[in-house]
Amino acid sequence: MKLLKLFRLIFFVSILFLLVSCQNTRTQSANKMHVYLLIGQSNMAGRAHFTEEESSVIPECFLLNAEDKWEPAANPLNRHSTIRKNIKMQKMGPGYTFAQMMLKEQQDITLGLVVNAKGGTCIEQWTKGTEFYNEAVRRGKIAAAGGNLKGILWHQGESNASSPGSYLARLKSLVQDLRNDLGIPDLPFVAGQLFYDAETKPETKEINEQIAKLPGIVPHSAYVSSDDLTTVDNTHFDSKSMKVLGKRYAEEMLKLTKKAE
Repeated sequence: MKLLKLFRLIFFVSILFLLVSCQNTRTQSANKMHVYLLIGQSNMAGRAHFTEEESSVIPECFLLNAEDKWEPAANPLNRHSTIRKNIKMQKMGPGYTFAQMMLKEQQDITLGLVVNAKGGTCIEQWTKGTEFYNEAVRRGKIAAAGGNLKGILWHQGESNASSPGSYLARLKSLVQDLRNDLGIPDLPFVAGQLFYDAETKPETKEINEQIAKLPGIVPHSAYVSSDDLTTVDNTHFDSKSMKVLGKRYAEEMLKLTKKAE
């Protein structure tokens, strides 16, 4: 009888140990996956050509698909956006080299990308309560449940370049709303500047100046310069510049991460 009780006790302790071990493994896995939300319009969705080699899976990087499940990440990264335009329009965006650089600079992690952009959208379509905003928050929360939400990348503004007066105030509100609804008050936020050229694209000068002011009015934020970048059509960054843009996003995100630590 005593032997039976001993076996039962051993069995109970073993089950308890396995449950605790599984929970610890899940917690470690969640901490290991760093999740980023990539939103905005066409340059975030990606309009740059990519090679066959660049269509390969990014090692240790995962993409939230249309079924809200993780799959190996590969170009085009906006393929599973729930608000995107035609799949044929989705090409390489800044998320490609952003992911590569983040993984290179941070050891022992995996990366999770939630890319939910749509070309041609204005910032008013991203305000709290809209379809685009709601989808960004919904998918961000789902991704965060399986990882550690570490930041937001934003590239938008072409549709607001003709009337940029209130852009900075709207962007500030967007950052605050996203942080509140995602439950992370100091979630790093990096915004990218638009292509600007004094002769061929002068209308983006003022909105780029507003984007550059974001770190001064919103804590834990940064902006990415578009200096020296080139395009395929005076708006959309070409392959070379898109890769540079992604690395610049990573550089700024890493700076914010180090400050937070």
